[in-house]
Amino acid sequence: MSIVTLFVDTSDEKVSSERRFEKSLTISQLKYKLEPITGIPFSTQKIDLYQGNTLQGTIDDDERMLGSYPVEDYMRIQVTDTNPHRIKNQYTDVSLVEKFELTEDEYQKRSDTVRAFKERNKLGRFSAEAAAQEKAIEQAREEAANQIKVGDRCEVLGDDDTAQRLGTVRFVGETKFQPGPWVGIQYDEPLGKNDGSVNGERYFTCPPKYGGFVRPTKVNVGDFPEDDFSLTDDELEEM
Repeated sequence: MSIVTLFVDTSDEKVSSERRFEKSLTISQLKYKLEPITGIPFSTQKIDLYQGNTLQGTIDDDERMLGSYPVEDYMRIQVTDTNPHRIKNQYTDVSLVEKFELTEDEYQKRSDTVRAFKERNKLGRFSAEAAAQEKAIEQAREEAANQIKVGDRCEVLGDDDTAQRLGTVRFVGETKFQPGPWVGIQYDEPLGKNDGSVNGERYFTCPPKYGGFVRPTKVNVGDFPEDDFSLTDDELEEM
């Protein structure tokens, strides 16, 4: 059995591939093999044979065998779609593929998902250890929130638990954007993300970019005087 290695190219579908074919294939059989490679239907394929960039001829007799043409290893066959009305790139453009989508509620109800498997077997975030850890975090947030009241001066901790910003507590409680307790802060400087509202829901009022929401465990309340940015350099020298 004689095998020939050919490069398969298309221009419209932007396909370029190295393939091996039996020389005993009829051109009709070759076209069937080229359809899933190029995305061009069998019935509208035009095949040209190239040596480098030099055209050797057109492979156009469906009854002849591939080996009856002057094909040699590493020649190139250019496959062109002769149908001018076909929408190009349908075979390779995944955006045209209809996607199977589920809502969160539909996904939650299914029993054949990864989440359902983890829940049944108590794995990952559904394990007893993860549940205990989550409960401890929620309890710590509740306890911290109980120690904070509106009007308190505070410092807000960063991810490394070092003080990052000073401000005044303007809100303590539940929100619509995330479950659990949150603390609304009006910062002394425009280092926040909002004006006291999130997703159209207002929790307190402050100037734009002065407001922010953090978890209670990221807030330390205490005697944190507000910097007076109106003082002159001379006045600062005397303090």
